[in-house]
This record gives sequence, structure tokens and C-alpha cells, in this order.
Amino acid sequence: MTDEHGEHEPEAPQAILPPGFLRHPVHLLAFGFGSGAAPRAPGTWGSLVAIPIWYLFAWLPLPFYWLVVFFACVIGIWLCGKTARDLKVHDHGGIVWDEFAGMWIALGLMPEDIYGVLMAFMLFRLFDVVKPWPISWLDEHLPGGLGIMVDDILAGGMALVSLWAIDAWLMPYLV
Repeated sequence: MTDEHGEHEPEAPQAILPPGFLRHPVHLLAFGFGSGAAPRAPGTWGSLVAIPIWYLFAWLPLPFYWLVVFFACVIGIWLCGKTARDLKVHDHGGIVWDEFAGMWIALGLMPEDIYGVLMAFMLFRLFDVVKPWPISWLDEHLPGGLGIMVDDILAGGMALVSLWAIDAWLMPYLV
């Protein structure tokens, strides 16, 4: 966010979690099983925690895999919206279910080795942090849970397309 002089404004401090906040199942899921409560880089921690969970359903046939990801996105809109309303903060940094969904989209090509998983992770984090257009515009203009989820869904999609392009166009020349 920039001020009227074009300079970056400092980030607003995140709300302190009320005692027992993560005991509520909705909040626990929105906070990525607690990974979002990390004091530094909660989005990165949430993205990392999404990987072992991905292995639990990555074996599914592709139509079922994408159905799981679709439902994670739809449910995430509600989870993230409710958690943000309960905290009275639009997009608390600790809400990382959106990173889970974005990572699962980025991993949609089903990488066969750890290098593919790491590449998906790095590309997803790059697009999530840099927020190229239209991600940045949507992130600033969409309200509630949809606004929380959509930037990571698009970042995951951009990472997926980038991985596909690397695999289709670059890998034949490297192998």
C-alpha cells in the first residue's frame, strides 16, 4: 500500500489472537493447523505445511484431485472470511488456508520428484509475494473471504502455468 506521495506505508500490525482462538476448528483450519501463527513469514510456513497434506491426496486420479482442490477453494472462502470477521481484521497474515489452496493448485502437474515440488513452492511464493497484475488489483478490491482466497488461487494458477511452460519448452533442451 502506498500513501499519496507514492511511498510505501508500513504494514498494519496484526491482531493478537485471543486466548484459545485456535481451538475453534474453523480458525484452526484457516490458520493452517497453527502454521499461520508463526511469528515470521506465516504465508511461507503455511505453504510448506500444505506440501505434506498434498501428499495425502496427490495419488487421486486428476478429476478427483481437482475436485478436492475446488472444494478446498470454495470452503476456504468461508473459512477465511469467518476467521477474518472473528478477528475483525480483513486479511490477518496468519490466515493461510489460501496458501494451502494456492500450493495445491501449483502442484497440479503432480511433480514426480522433490525438485518439482520445490519449483512449485518457489514459483507459488514468488507470485504470491510479488502479486503481478491482476493479482494485486483483485487483492485490493475484493472483500471478505473471496478477497483473501483469490490472490493465492491466481498465484497458484500462475505457478502451475509457469511449471507447465518450463516443462514443455525448457526441459527438452536441458535433458
